Amino acid sequence: HSHATFQHILPFFPPLTMAWANHSVVTEFTLAGFSDGPDLREVLLVVFLTMYLINLMGNVGMILLIHCEPRLHSPMYFFLSHLSLVDISFSSSIIPKFLLSLVAGSRTISYAGCLTQFYFYVSFGTAESFLLAAMAYDRYVAICNPLRYTVVMSRALCLCLVASCYATGALNSAMHTGAMLRLSFCASGTLDHFYCEGKLLFALSCSDTSINNILMHVFVSCIVITTSTATLLSYGRILATVLQTRSPGARRKAFSTCTSHLSVTLLFYGSVAFMYMQPGARRSAKLDKVASLFYTAVTPMLNPFIYSLRNQQVRDALSGVRRECHRHQGRL
Repeated sequence: HSHATFQHILPFFPPLTMAWANHSVVTEFTLAGFSDGPDLREVLLVVFLTMYLINLMGNVGMILLIHCEPRLHSPMYFFLSHLSLVDISFSSSIIPKFLLSLVAGSRTISYAGCLTQFYFYVSFGTAESFLLAAMAYDRYVAICNPLRYTVVMSRALCLCLVASCYATGALNSAMHTGAMLRLSFCASGTLDHFYCEGKLLFALSCSDTSINNILMHVFVSCIVITTSTATLLSYGRILATVLQTRSPGARRKAFSTCTSHLSVTLLFYGSVAFMYMQPGARRSAKLDKVASLFYTAVTPMLNPFIYSLRNQQVRDALSGVRRECHRHQGRL
C-alpha cells in the first residue's frame, strides 16, 4: 500500500520521479576492476588491503598524535589532521567496496550504492583540493609574515577555512549527483573501472549527457586550476623569501616543511588533472585506473609518512611517544 502511495505522489516531485524511474529500470552496475584472472585477484586483494590498512593506521595515528601532543597544537597541524581525516574518508568511499568485490567474487554495485559512492568521493576529493590550498596559504603566512602569523592564522580563520573546504566539497558533489539523477539508464552495463567513475556512468546513460559532461569538465578544471594556482603562488612567494634568508638552519627548516607539502600536492593534483582534464579521445582505460589508484589509495597512504619523515616537529613528537611507551613497558 505504501509503495502504491509513493508512486501516486511522485508526479508532484519531478526529481524524485526521474530518480525512481531510473532506479526501476536499472538496479545495478558491474565494475570491471583490473582483471578477470583469479591469481591476479588474490594479488590485488593483498596489495589493496595492505595499502588501505597502512592508510588507516598512518592517518589515524597522525590525527591522534596531533590531538595528544601539545607541541603540534598549531594551525599547520590543525590542517594536517583534517587532511588525514579527508584522506581516510576519501579512500573509504571507494576501497572497501572494491575489497569486498575481490573477496566475494561479485563485481556488481547497486544503482543507489553507485550514486552514494559517487557523491562521497567527489565531496571528499573536492574538499582535499581546497584543503591543500589552505595549507599552502598557512605556510606562506608562517614563512613570509612570521611576526603576524598568530594574528592572521587565528583559530576562527582556521575553522572557517576548514568548514569552507567541507562545505564546498558537499555542494559541488550535490550538484553533480543531482545532475546524475536526471539521467536515464536503459540497461545495466559494465563500468571499466574499480569504482563508479562519473564519465563512465555518463557513457552508460541513454539520456543526453552533454550538460553533465560540461558541468564536470568546467568545475573540475576550475577547482584544479584555482587551487593549484593558489598553491603555486604561495610557494613562489615562499621560495623568494627563503632564498633571501641568511640563516642556513632557517632555510633548511623551511625547505623541509614545504617540500613535504609540495610533494603531496603534486601527486594529488597531477593524478586528478590527468584523469579529468585530458581530451576524451586520448583517454586510456588502463591509464585512468592507474591515475585513480594514485589519488584514491597511494597518495592517502603516503601522506602521513611524507609529513612525518620530512618534518622535525612530527619526528620529535613521535620520539616522545616512543620514549613514553618504553617507560611504561619498563614499569610493567
